[in-house]
Amino acid sequence: MPQKHDLVIIGAGPGGYVAALRAAQLGLDVGCIEKEPALGGTCLRVGCIPSKAMLESSERYDQLRSGLDDHGIRLGRVSIDLEALQARRAKIVETLAKGIAGLLRKNHVTRYMGHARLTAPDSVVVEGPEGTIDVRAERILIATGSVPATLPGIAFDGERIVSSTEALTWAKAPSHLVVIGAGAIGLELGSVWRRLGSKVTIVEYLDRILPGMDMEMANEARRILTRQGLTFQLGCRVTGASRKGRTRVVIEIEGRDPVEGDRLLVAVGRKPNTERLGLEEVGISLDERGRIPVDANYATTTAGIYAIGDVIDGPMLAHKAEEEGIACVEKIVTGHGHVNYDAIPAIVYTHPEIASVGPGEEQLAEQGRAYRKGVFPFAANGRAQALGEIQGRVKILADAETDRVLGVHIIGARAGDLIAEAAVAIEYGASSEDLARAVHAHPTLAETLKEAALAVDERALHI
Repeated sequence: MPQKHDLVIIGAGPGGYVAALRAAQLGLDVGCIEKEPALGGTCLRVGCIPSKAMLESSERYDQLRSGLDDHGIRLGRVSIDLEALQARRAKIVETLAKGIAGLLRKNHVTRYMGHARLTAPDSVVVEGPEGTIDVRAERILIATGSVPATLPGIAFDGERIVSSTEALTWAKAPSHLVVIGAGAIGLELGSVWRRLGSKVTIVEYLDRILPGMDMEMANEARRILTRQGLTFQLGCRVTGASRKGRTRVVIEIEGRDPVEGDRLLVAVGRKPNTERLGLEEVGISLDERGRIPVDANYATTTAGIYAIGDVIDGPMLAHKAEEEGIACVEKIVTGHGHVNYDAIPAIVYTHPEIASVGPGEEQLAEQGRAYRKGVFPFAANGRAQALGEIQGRVKILADAETDRVLGVHIIGARAGDLIAEAAVAIEYGASSEDLARAVHAHPTLAETLKEAALAVDERALHI
């Protein structure tokens, strides 16, 4: 006999499990299928969470070695226990994954372990350790996320030529790590291993780092990261990579000398995870980039089947998937749901952090939209001085006519937390005047946002 539910969700990553929880809150009988033993998807198991754990540990180690002299703190020899660091990372992942399993149980969501394959618009076959299970539902939501992408001429071998998944688990720092891709993943993991002792070379196809981010902030990030010891080779078209002996990798670059290291991390982005889902059996065709087309309600071209997160158009971000999952099930149950795609923040967890929400100056120029700009440096902020974190700046872009905040871009201490205020401002249509008039506690890093908002009108107080 088939198992029956109101809604079946394929994938228990941020989009899938959050959608399951919200659907259960709304009174639906929900089943959630996940092929991995641990819940949480790429983000929790091999992405956002473990990488941030390693970034935090490596940053503290780096600070203990060279960053406390100005505070009057003198230390002797500091060493790193990489095994303990990795054990901490694994423990955090395990704890959070168990927490998600507990949440599903608490909300009476039925969990199925195995690979899901669509066989009809209302039917999914789950192939798992307990055999094959037939699951039926009035509606099916695809939330299978994404997998690492690679380049032509480069194949992952899991040892020397790897994706971010393997780069999280090395027991020893590479002597020379070469990273292809100067986006968030490449910069974050490059920073981790540089702090832990590796020479790091980052190779990027474009003539800049952080594609898609505001150029002023990207250039500032490059200057800071270069001073920290990362080496950048920009404007490089990688044509292939191959093993040289047992321990070396050679990276071929068009028109330039090859680069040789002992590990190669390919961090050129991710692609939708749609293989072996049975989409063709239910009449769903992918677009030119391998994504599932959906309408404003996240409905696919096949009635009763929906999709969210990395498998559809838009930035591949965990919080974007979460909000889409919530909106999708709310639309199904109540007829209403909302995601403001102009207010989705993006964060790079280097040191200092880099965060943005809304368009940058280049994007506004392309749109032909007139804007005013306010910039305020962290160096002029009292809390930043006290922390010894004076690198970076806040930039606010506001509509030239209405003063409505269009974009906010931050490079500096705790930028990932500060950007939340900017996202709320954009969500509710605030003006730079609104931000400038709001009382910000002193001394706090949040005052940099207030001052940048004042600077839009050329009335910043502390510069």
